[in-house]
Amino acid sequence: MKTTLYLLMLALIASGPARSFAQKVKVGHDKATDFSTFKTYSWSEPAMPAIRPVLFEAVVARADVELQQKGLAKVLKDGDLTLTPSGGVDFGFAREAGSPFVPSYGAPPPTLNATMWTGASGPSNVGAYVPEGTLVLTFVDRINKKVVWSGSVTQKLDMQDKHKSLALADKAVIKLLKRFPDTK
Repeated sequence: MKTTLYLLMLALIASGPARSFAQKVKVGHDKATDFSTFKTYSWSEPAMPAIRPVLFEAVVARADVELQQKGLAKVLKDGDLTLTPSGGVDFGFAREAGSPFVPSYGAPPPTLNATMWTGASGPSNVGAYVPEGTLVLTFVDRINKKVVWSGSVTQKLDMQDKHKSLALADKAVIKLLKRFPDTK
C-alpha cells in the first residue's frame, strides 16, 4: 500500500509540466485507512520557506477552515494527522486548448528576445507567460508514520491582481479539500 501511495505522489509531481492551465484536482488515499479515527491535525514545517508568504498563509488559513468544517481540530503539534504542504508558482506560456505542449520554466520566467530567432519583423506566437500555482497536501498518520491521503490542485493565477490570485487560491483549496478524505 505504501508503494502505491508513493507512486501516486510521484505521478502527481511528474505530471506537473504537462498539465493544462485549467484548475485540476488529483487525490489518492490508503484504502485501508479508517479516517473516522482521526480527530486532530497539525501542520509540518514546509521543506522550503514560502517565497510568497501572503499566498502561503492564505492557503493554510483556508485549509484550516475546510478541515475544521469536516470535524478535525487543529493542534500545534502531535495531531493525529500531520499535514505537509508543498508546491509553488510556475510560469508557462499561455496556449489554446489542444495546442502542442510548451515547456514551462521556474519563476521568474526567462528573458526572451523576440527577434532572436525570427528577426525584427518575424512572427511571434509564443504568447504571454501565465503564472500557475500548484498545491500538494499530504496527510500522514502520525502514529503509524504512513501517508494516508495526498492531493494536488493547480490553479492559474493573476500576479498583477493579488486579490484575484488570493481568491483563486482560496477556491482551489476548497475544491481540493472537498475531496478529503474521498474514500469512495
